[in-house]
Amino acid sequence: MEPVALTTERLRLTTFTPADAEEVLAACQDPEIQRWIPVPTPYERRHADDFTGRTVPDGWRDDTAYTFAVRPREGGPLLASTGLHHPCAGTWEAGVYTVAAHRGRGYAREAVLALARWAFTDLGCARLEWRAAAGNRVSRAVAEKAGFTGEGTLRAALDFRGTVRDCWLGALLPSDLGLPSRLPYLPSPPEAV
Repeated sequence: MEPVALTTERLRLTTFTPADAEEVLAACQDPEIQRWIPVPTPYERRHADDFTGRTVPDGWRDDTAYTFAVRPREGGPLLASTGLHHPCAGTWEAGVYTVAAHRGRGYAREAVLALARWAFTDLGCARLEWRAAAGNRVSRAVAEKAGFTGEGTLRAALDFRGTVRDCWLGALLPSDLGLPSRLPYLPSPPEAV
C-alpha cells in the first residue's frame, strides 16, 4: 500500500521518513518508552536510521505494518508515533507512544482514534486490538479513553527483548465508534447462571 496521511482536529499523521531519524532517536532515549516499548536498548542512531529508512517503508510496501509520525496539524515537532501491525484474520494491533515532552495532552488517544477509523473504513478491519505489558497503566488509560474494551491478561504473550511477559489485551470494534463493520457481528449470548 502507498502511505497515506490522516488528519484530526489537532494532528497530522504521516509515514516516517529518513529525515525523522533524529527525532525518533531522541524520543527513544526516554526511559519510559524503553521500559514499555520493546525498542532496542541502548537505542542508537543506527536503530533510528533502520526504523525510518527500512522498517517503516517495508511495512507499507508489504502491507504488514502501517506506522505514522504524529505531528501538529500545521507542522512542528514529533509528538507521538502510532501504527497498525500484524494482520490476522481481519484483526490488526494498534500501538502508540508519546514523546515525553508532549504527554498528557490527549495526542495518543486522538492519534489512535484516527488510526482506528482509517483501519475500519479503508482497510476493512473487523477488530482492532491493543496489547501492553501488564502493569503499563498509562497505555491502558489511553486505550480505555479511545474506547477499547479490556478483555483480560494473556500469559507469556509479549516477547520483550528475549523475555516473555504477560500482557493486557483490549479490543475496539467498528460499532464502538458508530461505524459499520464489513462483517456482521454476533456477540455471544449471556451465560446462564
